[in-house]
Amino acid sequence: MSTDSQKTPYNPPALEFKSSTFTVPVLVLSSNDLLVIEQQLQEKVRLAPEFFRNSPLVFDLLELNKRNLDIDIAALTDIIRKSGLLPIGIRGGNAEQNKLALALHIPVYSIHNSVSANSQKPKAIVPPPEPKTESVATTLITQPVRSGQRIYASGDLIILAQVSAGAEIMAEGNIHVYNTLRGRALAGVQGNPDARIFCSDLQAELISIAGNYKVSEDLEKAVGKKPVQIYLQDHALIIKDIV
Repeated sequence: MSTDSQKTPYNPPALEFKSSTFTVPVLVLSSNDLLVIEQQLQEKVRLAPEFFRNSPLVFDLLELNKRNLDIDIAALTDIIRKSGLLPIGIRGGNAEQNKLALALHIPVYSIHNSVSANSQKPKAIVPPPEPKTESVATTLITQPVRSGQRIYASGDLIILAQVSAGAEIMAEGNIHVYNTLRGRALAGVQGNPDARIFCSDLQAELISIAGNYKVSEDLEKAVGKKPVQIYLQDHALIIKDIV
């Protein structure tokens, strides 16, 4: 007696996991004074509101724990959210801090030199380190910056590929894009009025230097398809051909 085999219909998977890399700003705390943290965080957000609006953020407590300074995780989270940022992770926390973060549905990120839950408290108060005077390194990006990516550089930022629409690049120093610049570019974000933006083809949604910005509607069509530099003069953004 023969039996006809039934073919099982093929259903493509509805999802899959893939490894990927995302650039997320990290808030490194060196003080547990919540009032100071809130004030300084709001000041930084005001310098580049378009970059920080609804931005994911990881807060780093490693330096606080090195100095044996505790902090209210719930209050810190509220401050971050009030500033328009979205806390998505904690890094450098001890066991109790990580537990409190998880209770607030904030994931724990590992760090190479994370604080051990059993680490002993220092016998004496360690004074804060003296400010460092070394130069800040330049950040070099060789791959295209895709839509949705956010890149922050503490010095100059050099990008050798195109910056796509919907991407955001941000630097405390100058920005160099040796390709088409779409998306948003913010230079001198810590208030440096001497910072500049250089690009081979300006098609940006927004450009900003030290908090002074222009959107795409304000950019002249004549500046596209050729190398330009952007700098600040009398609180106005100047776009000039590079000859």
